[in-house]
Amino acid sequence: MQNQTRYQPKPLFLERMKNLLGRDFDDYINILKKEPVRSLRCNTIKISPDELKERLENKGWKIKIPFGDFPEIIIVENELQPGELGRALEHMLGYYYIQEIASMLPPLILNPKPDEKILDLCASPGSKTTQTAARMKNSGLIIANEVKFGRIKILASNLERCGVMNAIITKRDGIALCRRFKEQNFLFDKILLDAPCSGEGTIRSTPRTLEMWNIKTIENLSKLQKSLIASAIEILKPNGELVYSTCTHAPEENEEIIDFALKNFNIKVEKINLPIKTRQGITEFGEKEYSEDVKYSCRVYPQLADTEGFFIAKIRKVK
Repeated sequence: MQNQTRYQPKPLFLERMKNLLGRDFDDYINILKKEPVRSLRCNTIKISPDELKERLENKGWKIKIPFGDFPEIIIVENELQPGELGRALEHMLGYYYIQEIASMLPPLILNPKPDEKILDLCASPGSKTTQTAARMKNSGLIIANEVKFGRIKILASNLERCGVMNAIITKRDGIALCRRFKEQNFLFDKILLDAPCSGEGTIRSTPRTLEMWNIKTIENLSKLQKSLIASAIEILKPNGELVYSTCTHAPEENEEIIDFALKNFNIKVEKINLPIKTRQGITEFGEKEYSEDVKYSCRVYPQLADTEGFFIAKIRKVK
């Protein structure tokens, strides 16, 4: 782990992870000490995976496409100069997006189609928005929302670089935006809620997460996440789908949110299949118990998949 002597895990964090992982805990700690995999996503709006692979191999990069069903997911296996991924001409032209593999999974599960109306409620910096646009073949409609102006500039820049033409950017608090859509009876086929979270899954790439970790932050974020998912479900079409994801391990921000949705709305949690090794959602943590169907969600752990940590659940609004 980079800067591991400077950023030490807090005792409560370690205790919670031991409770979550059991026998996997030592493997988890060890993987945090290793550099993350270099991964990128081919932007199929502009170039095919085969063409991009050839271009990158001509630069001397050792390219691996690990998942046959998703050839846009690319791993660069050899050592590169610092910053080389971001400086390459192909990156500046928008031929690829530097994106961690686990981050690519929620749009795959959302499976957006060209003629659909999609809401990306917490869109910046645009990794999942651009991926969604590519899977929609740059047609249909994406509403890409972000509340902070500084992050909107990043979002707009990435959409432009990647040639996204089917997205409208909005700047609103997510809950207020959903309320406005509900008032206008503007409903969506699918919603991606990649929620603000405590980021426990990003320690390999952002070791400072350990220093910022705080149980109060987790509790406060859990309240926000419940409000966001409640607001989003209200503007799903009947039989519409919502993918909820975070890059954290905290059950308060993951299973507890899906449990809340199950107990307050007419929805069901759908089984999902991912191209990497995962664990199913947990149904209890500490003194809390969650609905049995929460187990259909997926936990992505670094020691299992050699990725960042992630949580993904797919819910369907019952007619």
